[in-house]
Amino acid sequence: MATRGNSRGGASKARTAASAIPQVPWNQVRSAPVVLVTGSEGFLADRAVRTLRDALKADDPSLEISDLHAGDYAPGELLTLASPSLFGEPRLIRVEAVEKCNEAFLADMLDYLEAPADGTVVTLRHAGGVRGKKLLDVIRSGKGGGIEVVCAELKKDAEKYDFAQAEFAAAGRKVTPGALRAITSAFSDDLAELAAACQQLLSDSAEQITEATVDKYYGGRVETNAFQVADAAIAGRHGEALVTMRHALASGADPVPMVAAFASKIRTMAKISGARGGSGQLAQQFGLAPWQVDRARRDLQGWTEDGLGRCIELLAETDANVKGGGRDPVFALERMIRIVSARGRD
Repeated sequence: MATRGNSRGGASKARTAASAIPQVPWNQVRSAPVVLVTGSEGFLADRAVRTLRDALKADDPSLEISDLHAGDYAPGELLTLASPSLFGEPRLIRVEAVEKCNEAFLADMLDYLEAPADGTVVTLRHAGGVRGKKLLDVIRSGKGGGIEVVCAELKKDAEKYDFAQAEFAAAGRKVTPGALRAITSAFSDDLAELAAACQQLLSDSAEQITEATVDKYYGGRVETNAFQVADAAIAGRHGEALVTMRHALASGADPVPMVAAFASKIRTMAKISGARGGSGQLAQQFGLAPWQVDRARRDLQGWTEDGLGRCIELLAETDANVKGGGRDPVFALERMIRIVSARGRD
């Protein structure tokens, strides 16, 4: 099974002479007894696993799906999930955080590779690092009949441009080069947000997508500046957030979507704060995508529940102020940025 799109920066970068199994880019994922998903780009990894799930589900709606976390694994779990059921339904076992695997998982997975279960696909997500390297080496040697899906980070603008172009091509929609440049530039900092913006344009735009279409929906650089401001503030970079906010306003940005960008990120952080479980499990629980869970977990570093609570209250107050409830929307934004940058402690 394959999906359309370019794979620049994908399989070719990760292919090594030591690997005896097929290595494919994220958009050419296909079924195999073991599907090793490697690389630092979490969004593409989530997309690859989701695409595989959808394909397997389309082939047989009775597909049973199970999730494991390699770091919290209990002995025997894999064997239990892979054991044939009474009616012989096909199975998909998704294992995340293999780079954090414990010894029990390592032992059981190595044993499983000796004789993978019929009708079962096991996906293994390894985001990088040396932990679990022994298992990766065994899989890459060919034991278990696996394939490797390479999800390398898209660092160059040209790679992100190609990605956006593939999103529209997969939907059979026409998009002008100017529109592609605009959307890629606007969301270059976060591949997931770039993909979401492309999907938004596809769902809301009936005709050919042009630069004017992008400007209509995203106000040129307004949305990217909004998220850049939010990202900088949430990470504690007050000066950068303030400068970016002022540049956004000078470029014609409206304060309302800027507050909305903060609200989107901080409310997601609040949902994930203190929640236990794997990314897939929490994504299903809270109605999020797995990459959103991973991003929120990264954003939560250095935050406390009290700080989140204060910032959520501040967001409601700021939203009212920028919508006419206050005399100075810019002052309200600056105050919000200062307090969020201090993680609610100021």
